[in-house]
Formats: sequence, C-alpha cells, structure tokens
Amino acid sequence: MKKSSSFINQSLIYGLGLALNYGVGFLLLPVYSRMMPTDDYGKLLREFGSPGAIFNASLTALEAQRLPAAVAQALHSRQPLSDAARELAQAQAAGCRLLTWDEPEYPSRLREIYDPPPLLYVRGNAELLNRHVISIVGSRRPTPYGNQVAERLARDLADRGLVIASGLARGIDACAHKGALSSALGATIGVLGCGIDVVYPKENKKIFQEIEQRGAIISEFPLGTFPAPQNFPIRNRIIAGMALGVVVVEGAQYSGSLITARLGMEFGREVFGVPGNVTQPSSFGPNQLIKQGAKLVASWEDVIEELPTPVRAELMPVEAVSQAERAALIQQTLAPAERPLYDLLSVDQARHVDEIVEMSGMTSSEVLAGLFDLELKGVIRQLPGKQFLKVLL
Repeated sequence: MKKSSSFINQSLIYGLGLALNYGVGFLLLPVYSRMMPTDDYGKLLREFGSPGAIFNASLTALEAQRLPAAVAQALHSRQPLSDAARELAQAQAAGCRLLTWDEPEYPSRLREIYDPPPLLYVRGNAELLNRHVISIVGSRRPTPYGNQVAERLARDLADRGLVIASGLARGIDACAHKGALSSALGATIGVLGCGIDVVYPKENKKIFQEIEQRGAIISEFPLGTFPAPQNFPIRNRIIAGMALGVVVVEGAQYSGSLITARLGMEFGREVFGVPGNVTQPSSFGPNQLIKQGAKLVASWEDVIEELPTPVRAELMPVEAVSQAERAALIQQTLAPAERPLYDLLSVDQARHVDEIVEMSGMTSSEVLAGLFDLELKGVIRQLPGKQFLKVLL
C-alpha cells in the first residue's frame, strides 16, 4: 500500500526533530573531531524502533536510556517537532530532499559505519548515493601536478562507471569534481561541511550548479549552517563511509585529507595514495600513507584492481587509450608553429613566457600567439605570472 504524502512528511518531521535535538544528532558532533563520537541516535532507534516511537515514549523510558536530562525532557515535550516542521518546509521549498536511515536511497555503505548521519539533505540525483563510489581528496593548496593528477584520475575512473565523491572544497576536491564531469559518463557527489543551501567556497558556484544537474550534493547540516572549521572533520566521515575506497592526491602533515584516509581505514575501506615530490610539503600525506601500506596509485588501473571482484565485473568496460596514443593524437592536431612550443613544456615544471621565447628562437609575438592557440585547444595551461605547462594526458 502506497504511503500518503502526509504520512511521509510526518515521518520526516519525527526524524528531523530527533536529528535537530541537541545531544542526539549532529549538533553534538563537534566532539567527533576530538575522537568522542556519540551513537545516541542509533541506540534510541534500536530501542524504540522509530523516531515517532521515541517522541511518544514516556519521560521515564527516555531517562532509562541514560540521556542527559535536558535532552530527555526536550524529546518528551515534543518541542523539537515544531522546529523540524519549519526546517522541512524550508528544505522542500529549496528543492531539497531529506533521507532518513530507513529509506532505500540512503547510502547503504554509510549505514555500516558506527555513527552514520541520522538524516541527509540531498539535491540532485539521489540514486547515485548507492552506486559504486570512489572518494578523491587532498590539499586545498595543491601543486599544478596535483591538480592535473586529480582531474585525470577522476575522469578515468568516471569513464569506467565509478561515481567520484569529494568535499567540494577548493584545490584537489574541485579538480576531482571537474574531472568526473569532463567524462561523458561521469557523475560526482559533493559532500558539504555546511548547509546544503550555502555555496562554499564562492568560487565553486559553477561546479556546485553543474553537480546539482549531473550528480548529487549532500549534507547532514541544517539549512543555513555556516561552514565552521569543526564541521569539516565531521563531514569527512561521510566521504570515507560511503565509498569503496579513498584516494589521497596531496596533503600536508596535518591535512584534513589524512583524517578522511584514517576514517577510511577504520571503516574497512581501501586507502590509496598518489606519490608526490618528496621535497614538497604537500606530498607528505600520500607518501606517508604509502609507507604505512596504502596502495600506490599511478593510474586508474591501480584503483580498480583493488576493488571487490563483483564490483570490477559491474564496471562499464571502455576501450582503453594509452598515454602514448593520446600524445600522438594531440601531435597530429598541432600546427607546425605550435609543435616546438608544446615540446618545450612539461607537465610538472612550468616555464615562464620569456624562457620559452629564448629557448624557441621565435619572436615574442609568435610565441604568445602559439601559446594562446595551444591553450584554446586545451593541451596547455597558463598559471599566474605568465607561466605555462602541459595538461596531463
């Protein structure tokens, strides 16, 4: 028998009221960053069976669960339900969907961790949450090498049918989302450390909109929640928990990406590291993870071969194009005046335009025109200060 919309809304209000109630849901979770997680929500659900039964329980029954007195009294008073009704109306008006634990679209792998979010706000395609997901995370201040590796790896994995998850932050996160969206078959999930109606950082507004159209954006925080620093370690457990594995591209010694990797290990997920230049502080994280046993990743094959056999069998096969074949195809598209300029550049070391003029023997106007054409073709990239490098194939 199909449930009525009023029944569904009432069920959501109970779940949302429980999640919003201080001491039960995510409002207590800042202690998570100090390794003091709470599982009060899960304990209450196991004891009473549903959020509605919790709000209908007697004060004595609630106090018997060893809840703080203020929490038990708030639940018994049913006061959180009025706040929940307002929040639900605002979420629906903003085009958000709310998922509770008992809904089929709730990520099944996320249910496996010891403190899954009691409720998720979702914009976009909720069906992606139960597809095969790989998370790619890293530094907010990556090197050009890190940017290109993250984008290429995300694109190649998306080509094979994997959904790419990341945190929609600047740096490696943004590159991972861009790479997935550059694949014709690609889909990506952005996990926010703020309210789902808050675009942070502002420079990612375009990516945010693209993900909403071709992927999914999720958050456990109420609408309007400010992106406070303590929120990001909390959201990292979602990035790790919903994925088959976590790939760290770059991250310094105290990077948040290492928190995500550690949580992935605790949850029994595969952990991968992209090796980096040992003289770069941003390479400390993945290099350290590799020393500790994480799988070294040089290409998409290194990730897929570690996935469970049934998952590998489900992934969409594609005709592989080698890096040498890609390079040959690019060379065929270049004009005679562009080839020497392209050959002077590398993927890991940018060259200044004056150095390119000197090495090429061409005039500055010829070099600038050639570099402009190469940039239009998408085979090179300009960095601040008139520095140029090749795009990683």
